[in-house]
Amino acid sequence: MKIAVDAMGGDYAPSIVVDGVAQALVEFPEIEEIVLVGHLDKIAYYLEKNNIANDPRLSLVHANSVVEMKESSTLALRGKKDSSITTCAKLLKEKRVSAIVSAGHTGAAVASTKVITRTLPGINRPAIAATLPGREGYFIVVDAGANTDCEPINLAQFAIMGEAYAHYFFGISNPRIGLLSVGGEDIKGNELTKETFKLLSDMPINFVGNVEGDSIFEGICDVVVCDGFMGNVVLKGTEGLAKAVLHWMKDVFTRNPVRKAGAMMARNAFKDLKAIGDADEFGGAPLLGIDGTCIIGHGGSSAKAVKNAIKVAADFVKYRLNDRIISRIQEAQLPESEQE
Repeated sequence: MKIAVDAMGGDYAPSIVVDGVAQALVEFPEIEEIVLVGHLDKIAYYLEKNNIANDPRLSLVHANSVVEMKESSTLALRGKKDSSITTCAKLLKEKRVSAIVSAGHTGAAVASTKVITRTLPGINRPAIAATLPGREGYFIVVDAGANTDCEPINLAQFAIMGEAYAHYFFGISNPRIGLLSVGGEDIKGNELTKETFKLLSDMPINFVGNVEGDSIFEGICDVVVCDGFMGNVVLKGTEGLAKAVLHWMKDVFTRNPVRKAGAMMARNAFKDLKAIGDADEFGGAPLLGIDGTCIIGHGGSSAKAVKNAIKVAADFVKYRLNDRIISRIQEAQLPESEQE
């Protein structure tokens, strides 16, 4: 198994990325080779710093440019065909690697993999599957940002992909699928959710109906289906709220000496609470539906997150998720779509 890592992707690249790769080389001996893709002159120092410049399981591929966060996603295909993420996608297309990992420009990662590697049979658009903590356990949001505008058939395909991911990756025997809307009744929502509700109701999945934004955290379903616009709002809103809650807790527990003493006694509990929503533990979210494996990390990923994203990529390949998705799409017999 060979995994390509975008060395230039992320707010703290290439330093943090190379650190994460160094950790992965030590902790995951089952990975045959890691291919580090980026500007070789810019990563040379960090390879020496981490003592992996001559590691036999590490290979290097030069990429002359990088798609910056402020640039458009289409630039990866038109103006920067030699970017690190585009080079990763080409390696995946040519089957020189089994998976790619990037914490860089999400839009560029989606655009380059979709166009270069194409999508799986029966899938029109790829979707990001993000894992979020609920009251008990976790749930998956599909799509979490790859497609801002969708048709009902896209959401139906997202449901199938999310079901396969929840079943084979998280071991949920019969994943409950919920459709994100503004009310539990099938008459609630906009035209997209109303039409999608009809499609999902006739599919061979465990569809539990519409779910609202508050109930998804209460364990009402295992997979939340929505368009990428709403999914990204949920994802970023959750991240922002978690940071605000930690700030509020720190504020109220440091107002006087008695509270400070109580906080010190409960510090291990606070560490456990923080760990529940620690995105670094998951490393990254898979881009479901492409003909290959692409794991997209947060822009602010730490070395630990990069390391874990590499592990997620290896597991995705090991569990043959794409084969499972193709099989389930065929079983669902969804109506054909003219969308690309």
